[in-house]
Amino acid sequence: MAILNILNYPDPRLHTIAKPIEVVDKSINKLIDDMAETMYSAPGIGLAATQVDRHLQLILIDISETKDSLKIFINPKIIESSGQQVYEEGCLSVPDVFESVTRAERVKVQALDREGESFELAVDGLLAICIQHEMDHLLGKVFVEYLSPLKRYRIKTKIKKRTKERFIKS
Repeated sequence: MAILNILNYPDPRLHTIAKPIEVVDKSINKLIDDMAETMYSAPGIGLAATQVDRHLQLILIDISETKDSLKIFINPKIIESSGQQVYEEGCLSVPDVFESVTRAERVKVQALDREGESFELAVDGLLAICIQHEMDHLLGKVFVEYLSPLKRYRIKTKIKKRTKERFIKS
């Protein structure tokens, strides 16, 4: 397994639309393992393949306290949604930024598992938020794009300043 590089907003590659996975094979399972290691070491609770510059429809989520309940969604599609909830979201691609976003309260998702078997899952709460957040990455969208232009500008400025400071220190 390997820890992959996570793209940081506003990297234009984060706006690439992911392609469906045609065959779930050893290379996809290796990507799943590498993404899981990357997500847990970051640390995070969700990761989309787009964030590691692999533009395939693959997301991983583990919201458990013990980090032993990895959920894998290949070619996920939301087939039902209802309600509305506001949640303060963060993102591994937008480090140290947390903002409130409105999303569906409940979703039903259809996807493939790591063996390529189809399944459906109806969820609510944090898991529903995470699924929607990670699926946005597959569509080339980052959560800060739900925010006002002024907030997005401030976030970009903050990230550019932090990147510049890291560059000067190294």
